[in-house]
Amino acid sequence: QVQLVESGGGSVQAGDSLRLSCAASGRIFNSYAMGWFRQAPGKEREFVAAIRWSGGSTSYADSVKGRFTISRDNAKDILYLQMNSLKPEDTAVYYCGADPRGWMSRTIYAYSYWGQGTQVTVSS
Repeated sequence: QVQLVESGGGSVQAGDSLRLSCAASGRIFNSYAMGWFRQAPGKEREFVAAIRWSGGSTSYADSVKGRFTISRDNAKDILYLQMNSLKPEDTAVYYCGADPRGWMSRTIYAYSYWGQGTQVTVSS
């Protein structure tokens, strides 16, 4: 069983940066893939970025490519999302998910474990 806890959200101005963290308890194996998703009010949860826990492979949504960076600290079992040049349209609740099959999928259905989410609000 894996538990995920996100942190690092907040209210910022457009152009600012934030770093989200997702602390995992339980064992994260190298075969896992980890993902960040976000959900704005009235919208479906959408893919943001994914990474293999073993490292080397990352994937990003077009809307965040070049602005966001996903990374992980294997020793601490923490997943990160560095968000730069934030825009008002990035406002959402951000969730991290864990996929034991390591698919790096862009669909929520591939992820077996989820955190409770952290709110990011970007004002213009």
